[in-house]
Amino acid sequence: MPSGAAPVENRFGGRPAVCQDRPVSVSRRDLLRWQFDLTWSLFELHLEQLKPEDFLWEPAPHHWTVRPGGEGAWLPDWDEAELDPVPVPTVGWLSWHIGWWWSVTIDHARGRTPRERVEITWPGDGEAAVAWLRGLREEWLAVLDRLSDTDLDAVAPFPWPADSGMTVAHMLAWVNAELMKNAAEIGQLRLVRAASAA
Repeated sequence: MPSGAAPVENRFGGRPAVCQDRPVSVSRRDLLRWQFDLTWSLFELHLEQLKPEDFLWEPAPHHWTVRPGGEGAWLPDWDEAELDPVPVPTVGWLSWHIGWWWSVTIDHARGRTPRERVEITWPGDGEAAVAWLRGLREEWLAVLDRLSDTDLDAVAPFPWPADSGMTVAHMLAWVNAELMKNAAEIGQLRLVRAASAA
């Protein structure tokens, strides 16, 4: 910062960012987009390494997976009760789970009637699942790119109740966190399976 210049308040708290002696301001949307892009790039490292047999590999006897259902649809294992212990999900189940919450979030963000969980099925194989997730990424980027600061301050339509006080900015941060968590779970399963086969 140039000598004698007053510090610029950083909207994210802490010391202001500085580049070439000038304060740098990053919009909330740009910061959330940067975080999403970082998370996705880490996820891509695993997506590129997944093998077809990784998706339905059962990591433990007590697990959740996706199974062929009627009319060619693949359905996820599900229980409304809080199970203890929690079943260990397969990569296939986790890829369906990402597709489910992300599809519903996109529905809400675009003002569409959100689909029910039972309406969202797994594509049927690993290659199709990866293509589905990459397609959802493109849809999400289109949502992000149209948002203004005013949009970010609006009440979040999902995943909280309308009176929660959460905003669309919170929803974007939740997507980033949820994707990071699920990507780490898929990555860990991929690594464990590869190490077990070595």
